[in-house]
Amino acid sequence: MVVRLTDTWTEILRRRASNSNTGAYAEPVRDMLGEMVAAAALMQSNIKFDGSLTLQIFGDGPVKLAVVEVQPDLALRATATVIGSVEPTTTLSQMVNVANAGRCAITLDPNSKFPGQQPYQGVVPLFDDQGHKLEKLSAVLEHYMLQSEQLDTTLVLAANDQVAAGLLIQRLPMAGSGNLAGSMVSKENEDQIGLNEHYNRIAILAGTLQRDELLTLDVDTILRRLFWEEQITRFEPLVGDTAPHFACTCSRERVGKMIVGLGQEEAQGILAERADIEVACEFCGAQYRFDAVDAAQLFTAAVLRVPGGTEPH
Repeated sequence: MVVRLTDTWTEILRRRASNSNTGAYAEPVRDMLGEMVAAAALMQSNIKFDGSLTLQIFGDGPVKLAVVEVQPDLALRATATVIGSVEPTTTLSQMVNVANAGRCAITLDPNSKFPGQQPYQGVVPLFDDQGHKLEKLSAVLEHYMLQSEQLDTTLVLAANDQVAAGLLIQRLPMAGSGNLAGSMVSKENEDQIGLNEHYNRIAILAGTLQRDELLTLDVDTILRRLFWEEQITRFEPLVGDTAPHFACTCSRERVGKMIVGLGQEEAQGILAERADIEVACEFCGAQYRFDAVDAAQLFTAAVLRVPGGTEPH
């Protein structure tokens, strides 16, 4: 599976650059987040999961959090929280894994949940089995996929200021179907790890793909260069509304609920110091403002709302 994001990716970068509080991402942060966006789109499309897939990296360096959220229709959004400066030569571990405390998490949150059902989350460290720091996001995610699905996976990821792209190669399960939640874990799959000669051949070919090739070449050229001796069935690409696209799920209603969650005393304390409560969405940059009247209406509605009732008009 191959993904190549252009307009979607540059829209994410444009919104970040237009944020007067943060400014544009430093190049290493930009490239890491772009690789995360490409990888998350690949994984969501691969598992066809009816719910959101969220890919996060919790860092112990200047990048405290990087997160990508992809919906079932491949609507996606992404952001990173950066504290301190990131130099152009900063590596992955220097950004997010200085003391080997960084973690990568993938969360699957179903749209339809059973009573009491919680989202599934898997977490892996940013180092290998020997404790060595991983310097490629692809290696982190390959390790995650091997642990969660017990299936060999090869990822090639790249991003710059115009393109976020990725190539995913994965060995098919011995039987049945599953997803990142681990339903494919089986003795048969485990026994094939690293031993399937067909997968190994394809993975070696895929691993020769260079960053510049992934960023500049069209998909047909990439497939032809890598797998010219293989029999390829080329599926039609996703275009238009079915293709990955930027979208944010923030709304004034959701922000209002967050303010209610802070509590009336906290809200009044903010309003005592300034004219309104201002909340900016870190994903899309939208600004939401609530003055004293707005806040009073929020808490009045919260008091009047009763279980099983309707919201006041």
